[in-house]
Order: sequence, then structure tokens, then C-alpha cells
Amino acid sequence: MNVLYLSYDGLTDPLGQSQVLPYLCGLSKQGLQFTIISAEKADNYQKRRKVIQEILDESGINWHPVFYTKSPPVLSTLWDLYGIWRIAERLHREKDFAVVHCRSYLVALIGVHLKKKFGIKFIFDMRGFWADERVEGNLWKLQNPIFRIIYQFFKQQEKKFLLCADYTISLTTRACREVRGWPGFASVPIEVIPCCVDTILFDPIRSKTDAQDVWREKLNLKEKDFVLVYLGAIGTWYMLEEMLDFFSCLLRTKPEACFLFVTTEDPETVLQVARSKGIAEASLRITPAERSEVPTILSLAHVAIFFIRNTYSKMASSPTKQGELMSMGIPVICNAGVGDTDEVIERYQSGLIVHSFEWANYEQVIAKISSLVKLDPKTIRKGALEFYSLEKGVEAYLKVYKELKN
Repeated sequence: MNVLYLSYDGLTDPLGQSQVLPYLCGLSKQGLQFTIISAEKADNYQKRRKVIQEILDESGINWHPVFYTKSPPVLSTLWDLYGIWRIAERLHREKDFAVVHCRSYLVALIGVHLKKKFGIKFIFDMRGFWADERVEGNLWKLQNPIFRIIYQFFKQQEKKFLLCADYTISLTTRACREVRGWPGFASVPIEVIPCCVDTILFDPIRSKTDAQDVWREKLNLKEKDFVLVYLGAIGTWYMLEEMLDFFSCLLRTKPEACFLFVTTEDPETVLQVARSKGIAEASLRITPAERSEVPTILSLAHVAIFFIRNTYSKMASSPTKQGELMSMGIPVICNAGVGDTDEVIERYQSGLIVHSFEWANYEQVIAKISSLVKLDPKTIRKGALEFYSLEKGVEAYLKVYKELKN
């Protein structure tokens, strides 16, 4: 089957490396032929182009990158989409695609157009309630009439995508239930596929190498340190202040605790908030890392944490970090109400849930940390293999493609 894959996220972005490439390489081994059009950020493209191209060549995947433009707002996005649309139509005339697979809302506009014009099957890989995320993340302020019009437009398009799609991919069961609860949407074809993880890369056994000692020294971690780790970006959705409050509470019980941030964010973003809470810089470690380095760094941690703003749109969120941490056998402390995270924690006994961002609740959770670190890493990893494994994700996507072929 010949497939056109459209993504407004770049393959050279961290997200593209973790949540696009592994699936498509796996599906290519099953005989699907992919052509990808993606919007690449210039810096990331310059830095990682050769590595990504080698991976694609090895899997026989064709890649047609366009360059992402950031300004002026709105108009730059329209320009990017116009470029993707032109290439998509040209390539379809050359390759006669059977399916157009669209990652999220923006490129789904092109997918609907291609389906109507050429009769191509259309997969809407929605990833989440994108328009609501933009509003709840304060990226689109509805007081601004332009953003209000854009929001209303995409909420209308959201329904069109769902009704027009031959298949929709949802990251969570909660979002699937929500959509099917809307009048007229009970029977839309939806497959739930969470953000999967490369369990071969994120393997605690493979991470136990000499590189551990190198990173321990680089991060100035002592054997006695109790390491709490946070992995990933810090921004719109992740609750830095509350996580630092939790750490401040943890320090009362475990003064040897160290909060390790594995992130590409400016360290000052963390340090400024930590200072305001009276947390000594000596208790913090902040480091960027390439994807290949992340498992080794994580292997130095005892417990992981992430708090995510609990809003309407977040019922559709599947934090990639949860699967990666579980795959490493690391127990997770997270808050309730985000996607299927609660269910995963409870089903696989893989961590603890914070039900409110209050000191008393933090103390209740911290009181259980001793038992948390005694959890069997192999059992936690087994949960990741069952729920988040890349192989299962590829199988689920393959099932969708096979149904479209019939």
C-alpha cells in the first residue's frame, strides 16, 4: 500500500524522532510504502538531517521536508500548509497514493481536500483536542477576535475531520469515549493507540554501562543522593511550580534528595522558580541530552515525577514520558485526571497519584515513597511492554491500514 504521511511536526524534532519515525519504520517492515512531507525547523534540520535521512533510507521511506516558518502569526502557517499541499498534490499524481495519513489538525485540512478531490482514504491521527489545547494553553486568547474566529473554525473542522475520516486515531480511551458521546458520532471508526515507546532503546539493562559513571560524575551525583527526575520540556502544560513544591516537601523527609531535570530548556527557567521557593541550587541538576543519551541518565534516578495541568483538552493527552519512564522500570508520581495516566498507574501498580496540589497530599504521597522505590523494576517495565510497546502500536496501526485496504 502506498501511503502519504503529512506532519506539521518535524522529523528532526524530538517529537518526530520518538512519535513518528519509530512507527513508520516499523510499518515499512510490514510492506507499507511511505512518503513523508514534514515541516522542519531550520536549526533541528541542520543538526539532525543526516541521521534522520539514514534512518529513512534504511527503511525505504521517501522524505520531502519543507521549512517551518514562525512569523508572521497565522499567515506563516497558511504559507507552510500551502507548500505542503502543493507538494502533496504533485506527489499524488506521480505515486497514486491509496491513503493519506494526517498527523493532527493542520495537515488534516489537506487530507480532507485530497480525499474529496482524488478519493484517497483518509486517516485522521488527531493526537488530542488541538483547538482546545491552544485556548487552554493561552496560545489563542479568545478575547482576540482573530483567535476566536480561528478557534471556532477548527472546532467546526474537527467534526468534519472525524466524520470524513475513514479512520481516526485517538491517544486515549477517555478521548474516544468523549467523541463517541457527541450526538451523531457514536459510530465513527476510532482506534486508540497511546504514545508508544521504543522499549529497546529505553531498556534498563542496556543502560547499565560505563556511561552511567560518566554521567554520574558529570552531574555530580553521589551514591547517597536520592534522585527525583523530570524528563522533557517545561512549558505550557507542565506544572513546574507545583513539582518544585513537591520537591521542597520531599527535602524535609529526604534532605539528600536531588531533583534532576533532563530538558533542553534554559536552566534559568527552573532556577528562577526554585530560588523563589527557597530551594538551594545545589539540590538541582539540569542537563540537556540527545535521545540516545536519555535512557542512561534516567537509569540514575530512583523516582520520576510529572504534573500536567488538568484541563478539558488533556483528557486526550498521552504523555510520552510515562511510557519511557515505565520502560526503564522507574516508578512515576503524577497527578490525576490527565488522559489515561491514572488507569495506567493503577492497572500496572507503577507509581503514585497526587490528587490535589496541597502540602498535605504531598506529605501523604511522600510517606509512601519508601515502598515506591521497592517496586520491582521488571514488573513496571512489563507494564510498559504491555501498554506502551512500539510493537503493539505498530500492530494497531497495521490493523487500521489492513481494514482500509479491504
